[in-house]
Amino acid sequence: MVDHVQSLARGLAVIRSFSATEPELTLSQVARATGLSRAAARRFLLTLEDLGYVRSDGRLFSLTPRVLELGYAYLSSLSLPEVADPHLERLAAEVHESASVAVLDGEDVVYVARVATARIMRVTISIGTRFPAHCTSMGRVLLAGLPPAELDAYLERARLRRLTSHTIVLPAALRGELERVRERGWAIVDQELEEGLRSIAAPIRDRSGRTVAAVNVSTHASRTSLQAARRDLLPPLLATAAAIEADLAALSVARA
Repeated sequence: MVDHVQSLARGLAVIRSFSATEPELTLSQVARATGLSRAAARRFLLTLEDLGYVRSDGRLFSLTPRVLELGYAYLSSLSLPEVADPHLERLAAEVHESASVAVLDGEDVVYVARVATARIMRVTISIGTRFPAHCTSMGRVLLAGLPPAELDAYLERARLRRLTSHTIVLPAALRGELERVRERGWAIVDQELEEGLRSIAAPIRDRSGRTVAAVNVSTHASRTSLQAARRDLLPPLLATAAAIEADLAALSVARA
């Protein structure tokens, strides 16, 4: 592509190499994650450090809060978090568990709204947190909503990392699970992202029926069985998804 600026693409790849599970990386790890040489990775990291997007202790590199500026314009123009927040508040109060909304970005889900009641993961989840789509309930819902050609492309390129002993990592097995999610209209993931974490998610669709986001409730396996999650969490979750969809549709009509 003639207009493709390779240096910009590589700089963004360096930023994306950091994640909630790997917030600090060495130079070698950044080079490996991005496919860059150590010398090139070092130049990009030092440039990002000069610009205030990266900090270093001399060995480990990490992102600074300034990277939030890169996503602020998107979030400030997005009506979804504003619409979803009051519904998440009600859902979390009803089920006494944390509730979130996320969208799909490449191979990850990105949190755009969240109401937390308790911390049940090792990492802190906040707006902008990213997790691999293949092993999260919201990711499964979002992947199941992709057109067939887009899902095929995802399964061909995705790196299905095993994060726990429960994680589905075979493309054929994941495709089968996504078909079941599509048929029943919701997803439940049992300890695939982190041991002890269970979550259940439902799609949020636009007026055309396209899945544009997902809403979930997460809980700890020690206090909520799979049967209890389906019985107690799924009905209010589906009602919340429907309420968010209705508000988004009304907002779309008002803006038309």
